[in-house]
Amino acid sequence: MGTLVLALLAAPFMAAAVVKRGGRNCSAGCGGFEILPPYPFGVGQECSLPGFNLSCPSNSSYLLGKPSIQVDFDNQGVNDYSPFPTIRTSIEYLVKMAHGDHNYSVYWEAPGRPFAISDSSNMSLFVVGCGVKASLFVGDSGVEVGRCSVACVEDELMESLPRDMCIGIGCCSINITVNLRAFTLNISHIGQSVRLLKKAIAFVTDNNRDAFLFRPLDLLELELEQEFTDYGTGYYATLSWAIPYQPDHKGAMEDGTSYACVSNNSKYYKAPIGGYVCNCSEGFFGNPYVINGCVGEARAPVYDFVQPKANCPTSCGNVTFEFPFGTEIGCFAELQLYLTCNPGPSPPILQMSDGSVVTGISIDKGTLSVLKLGDPGHLLADVDAPLFSSTGEWGVVKWAVDNVTCKDARVSKSKAGYRCFSNSDCVDVTDDKTLKQVGYRCKCSPGFERNPYLKDGCTDIDECLQPDKYICNGICQNTFGSYTCTRCPHGTDFNDVTRKCRPSTIILGVTIGLSSGGGILFVAAVTAILTRRWKKSVQKQLRKRYFRRNKGILLEQLISSDQSASDGTKIFSLEELEKATNNFDHARVVGRGGHGTVYKGILTDQRVVAIKRSKLEVNAEIEQFINEVSILSHINHRNVVKLHGCCLEAEVPLLVYEFISNGTLYDLLHCEQNGILLPLSWEERLRIAIEVAGALTYLHSAASMSILHRDVKCMNILLNESYTAKVSDFGASRFIPIDQTHLVTAVQGTFGYLDPEYYHTGQLNEKSDVYSFGVILLELLIRKKPIFENENGEKQNLSNYFLWALGERPLEEIVDEQILGEASEEAIMGMAQLAQECLSLTRGERPTMKDVEMRLQMLRARNAAASGPKRGEEMTHACSEVARVNGISGAIPVSIGHHGTRQYSLEQEFVSSARVPR
Repeated sequence: MGTLVLALLAAPFMAAAVVKRGGRNCSAGCGGFEILPPYPFGVGQECSLPGFNLSCPSNSSYLLGKPSIQVDFDNQGVNDYSPFPTIRTSIEYLVKMAHGDHNYSVYWEAPGRPFAISDSSNMSLFVVGCGVKASLFVGDSGVEVGRCSVACVEDELMESLPRDMCIGIGCCSINITVNLRAFTLNISHIGQSVRLLKKAIAFVTDNNRDAFLFRPLDLLELELEQEFTDYGTGYYATLSWAIPYQPDHKGAMEDGTSYACVSNNSKYYKAPIGGYVCNCSEGFFGNPYVINGCVGEARAPVYDFVQPKANCPTSCGNVTFEFPFGTEIGCFAELQLYLTCNPGPSPPILQMSDGSVVTGISIDKGTLSVLKLGDPGHLLADVDAPLFSSTGEWGVVKWAVDNVTCKDARVSKSKAGYRCFSNSDCVDVTDDKTLKQVGYRCKCSPGFERNPYLKDGCTDIDECLQPDKYICNGICQNTFGSYTCTRCPHGTDFNDVTRKCRPSTIILGVTIGLSSGGGILFVAAVTAILTRRWKKSVQKQLRKRYFRRNKGILLEQLISSDQSASDGTKIFSLEELEKATNNFDHARVVGRGGHGTVYKGILTDQRVVAIKRSKLEVNAEIEQFINEVSILSHINHRNVVKLHGCCLEAEVPLLVYEFISNGTLYDLLHCEQNGILLPLSWEERLRIAIEVAGALTYLHSAASMSILHRDVKCMNILLNESYTAKVSDFGASRFIPIDQTHLVTAVQGTFGYLDPEYYHTGQLNEKSDVYSFGVILLELLIRKKPIFENENGEKQNLSNYFLWALGERPLEEIVDEQILGEASEEAIMGMAQLAQECLSLTRGERPTMKDVEMRLQMLRARNAAASGPKRGEEMTHACSEVARVNGISGAIPVSIGHHGTRQYSLEQEFVSSARVPR
């Protein structure tokens, strides 16, 4: 791979904010709040040892060595099992292979002389593929480290193989038994395999059983080259590093300028890869490569009779902290509660010993807020951090001051081991995920506040000065650790404004008021009961009348006569829908459109539905409305919004649909988040186009009578939780018998999607929907709105712009930049040609929706079978062979249809267009 991402594994406190060596102060950041590199790493030759020099191009991220590799110091950890430091790196290759006896070779080299793959690091090179053999050599010397071969068997047998075995079937491995600063890997085909793949993956990772678990599914993923290019394998190799300037430490010590272990109380180790490494002596911690970098452990004697030293820092940047946390020796209580103040960024940032950025500390709650780009549970996975536990909330952890229970801590109180001082209580700390107790912390007792870890740190709270928190409707008296509240004396009452007792003058008034008020309340209650019964009776009669007027009896007969319809369609009572919408509460409104208001409802069976309440009274064509509802109840297509039923007890019928939760295709294509359009891959665009085309094909040809949608647009294509497209808004739709070629209706639609021939003639047929679908194809291809503003700020019709641009500009200048790096030139050209045919001015030249669906399916099949052009490869092919001037000039001068204001765009029903002539 071209770029490698490394994570440093070093001792704690190596990520010092300021490295001091030879009188130089070295502090630098890279990319904002990046963790500063620990010495011997550093930015610049004067701030690092030779071979450990980092660079920060464009203030983005650290680069190390030649060939340069990307270093990420945010993911630091502790190597508890060896004194030899390591870094993690991704060493992986995707080898494309042609059929035949071809040999392929890849070469890897460490980022510098200090780094190598150690023979003691238990690393192996894994090869995943079918019908290949691999040989690993030391550098380019021809000295072989090992070899292995991979064969494949039938799919059924592959699926039955154990998941964790890499034994030559689908996967093989070569153990690395020598130190490698570079290697050459040769790969070639072998013929002894049931199946041959044109690609193979090779990567280096740990040979432990849990490091790499081979799955037969990996072979299928191997065929998806894009997945590997985007994400890699996710497996990491371990590189050891050492100071390489002398064969051992003796020569370096004689040459005092080059000896790296400069701190007092430090020692050396001979490294397995040659050279040596430095570590602090036993009982000391820190950075042995920095002068005075190893300091003595300062553990718990700061408690009991020993308090933190005077003038300890209590803030860093925007974060304040107190004992038991501290940034200097003598200011913190436990090694794990040691913090560093990094002055590099502005403002300075507070960091844990592993580099985590601390954004807040609560002494009272016992929590620590951490900002970490890596694993949020890193503190909990650190075996040297037993005082931290999970809260179940990302970025927030609990902390304790000792690893014993409160009961055991109180027993040791006489031995100066108890941490909680006067006026404080002990609180057991439990991990919220594992429910295991990790220790205890201290908390000021009720009535006290401040810091329980300091002598006399918990001070008394004057509750009487906080009347909003400590309620007292009488005489408040503060006491040590509490307060008293006594009632006002007889003949006085409490004044909420002055919060004092005052003489009472309203006792008689209260008595008279209570008596008269009781009588009034009784009369009002009786009146309310009688009025409510009368209203219920009137409402019941009114609902029956509406039900009869809306031909409810006829609809019940139609549904009961057809078992398939009754299973999917139901006649709801008005009471059911009122209960589902909390009596049509305004808070339940999820959309307002031209035909009415849409409410979100929850039925008694816990189904979430959309309930449409029309604005229009359906006084005419009631029988046709009943007929349409009965037909809609038989439509069962996965890409058409489903009608659950209706209610006929209201003045206008109410329709009940399935609830679609993820907005519209218009929102996905054109609405920005933080000024950025959401990414949408070429495969997803093809899938959405195919799903919409399939739904329109079903409406045009699969039903007993053709249904013309008449308002196909992105706002009427909804997306469910899995982003499956659902065609909605049938408010403008019409039926057309099989023996008729068109209908003559009043023009209705949405500006930018309207068929020009339908607009001029008023004749509607299925090709009008094809034209509107062509505009949707353009939105998916170009990602512009149907009416958009050009560079001059003028509004322009998308279809006119596209047909003009095909003859004047290269195709890569027209389409959305994202798909240029994903789709092949053939696929993009195919969709452009299909959109051009759908937008033909002459209906006879437009394809049917069935033809459109089939061509999109073929485009998707070819896209899955062939790899797209490489990123950055130019598409210079001109579009003159597909451009054909259609004579459209200017926009259609009508303003029809509107999107409405919706939180979620829902279907506009067939019956909502009753005022439009049929």
